[in-house]
Amino acid sequence: MGDGLTIQPALPNAKRNRMRKIFVGNFTFNTTEADIRQLFAPFGAIDSVTVVTDRDTGRSRGFGFVEMPNNAEADAAIAALNGKDAGGRALTVNEARPKTERAGGGGGGGRGGSRFGRDDYRGHARQPREPRW
Repeated sequence: MGDGLTIQPALPNAKRNRMRKIFVGNFTFNTTEADIRQLFAPFGAIDSVTVVTDRDTGRSRGFGFVEMPNNAEADAAIAALNGKDAGGRALTVNEARPKTERAGGGGGGGRGGSRFGRDDYRGHARQPREPRW
C-alpha cells in the first residue's frame, strides 16, 4: 500500500493505439490487397490492407481500407492519392468514417405474413362492394 507505486487506469484502445483507418474507393474490381499496399508503401508503414468483397460472388466491391500507424504518414498518403488515376479510375482516398449501426436483419420485401387477410380493410375508408348478381 505504501510502496510508492501508482496504478494508471488503462487507456481505451482509441487513445493508446492511434491507428488511422483510411477509406480507399473507386478502384477496379480486379485490384488486389497487394496493389493497394504498393500504392501506400511510399508514404510509410502500413498495418493492414482490406479489400471489401461481395459476400455471394467473392468479387471485389471496388473499395477497401488501409490502416497506418502514423498520422503524418496517413495524411501525406491521403493528400497524394486522393484523385490519383489507378487503372483508368480516379481513386477516392480519405479518412474512414466510423461504422454506423444499421438495423439488423435485412431480408427481402415480398408479401409478409400479415395477421389479417387480403380482404381486411382496417383503416381504409373504402370497403369491398357487394357482388352484383
